[in-house]
Amino acid sequence: MRYLRPLALTLVIGLLAACAPQGTFEVGMVTDLGPINDRSFNETTWNGLVRAQEELPVAADYRTSIDETDHAPNIEAFLEQETDMIVTVGFLLGDTTLAYARENPDVQFAIVDFAYDVAIPENLLSITFQTDEAAFLAGYLAAGMTQTGTVGTFGGLNIPTVTIFMDGFTAGVTYYNETHNTDVDVIGEDIFAGSFTSREAGQTIGADLIAQGADIIMPVAGETGLGAAEAAGNNPGTLIIGVDSDWCETSPEVCPVVLTSVMKRLDVAVYDAVEDAQDGGFDTQTYVGDLTNGGVDLAPFYTYEDDIPAELLSELEQLRLSISVEAIAIEDYLER
Repeated sequence: MRYLRPLALTLVIGLLAACAPQGTFEVGMVTDLGPINDRSFNETTWNGLVRAQEELPVAADYRTSIDETDHAPNIEAFLEQETDMIVTVGFLLGDTTLAYARENPDVQFAIVDFAYDVAIPENLLSITFQTDEAAFLAGYLAAGMTQTGTVGTFGGLNIPTVTIFMDGFTAGVTYYNETHNTDVDVIGEDIFAGSFTSREAGQTIGADLIAQGADIIMPVAGETGLGAAEAAGNNPGTLIIGVDSDWCETSPEVCPVVLTSVMKRLDVAVYDAVEDAQDGGFDTQTYVGDLTNGGVDLAPFYTYEDDIPAELLSELEQLRLSISVEAIAIEDYLER
């Protein structure tokens, strides 16, 4: 997959959106907290819109949310521009997106990473991911690769779209322990940086987990997690598992310490959502990306492919199949 650097495209995208040819389907994206080029959540979503702009008669633009007070004004700005579709990103935008979708039935809305427990209008698509499935594989892999017997994880904010990664990772370690009669420990499950953008916080937390013995860490914290990768780079023998995107693609400078990444294919889901909306509307109000449909997955192992025992690789493939056919229920391995 080709990942494009959004900042290099910002001026071009903005000009195209501002002077889109008549009849072009116009899409606006409201970011999660943080910049468009966060090398994670926002950027992967934006890549889906960049692809839509390249392959479909679509003009895309975005508005950045620095804090939660930006969410409503950003949506309203796109409504004032008579944008055809608005894509919002992240758990914190759930209620606001629903409210505006109800008030504007002629505008298509899609929200990334939020599942509703109430009825939603036909002009709103909820895009969700079973990231715990791929994170389960990552936890199993980490447990099979650790040299210290301790692995770690931490989050940016204590919200469901973060903790689902952490829970899946821990469940995978638990399953490995039960299968192999080992006692790999997971630390950091109750640690949250309070930010998705502070590399300094991520480096501090990463260094603390390393000091406690963790030699493989999965930070679920956006750009904050890149700080943990820097900490790993300062401690030879420590590895990182990335999240959301393939970190060796989006952040190649940290690839030397990246064992793999737990990927959410937000770009693919958003592209498909735009294509459906452009063709007249959504076939369903909920999209769930999982291992079966490729919505979530592990990234390649790159540098460490030859270091992973063949038996462990075989077990991972069997696990993938077992999860896909529901022979293994991840929730059965939580909180044991």
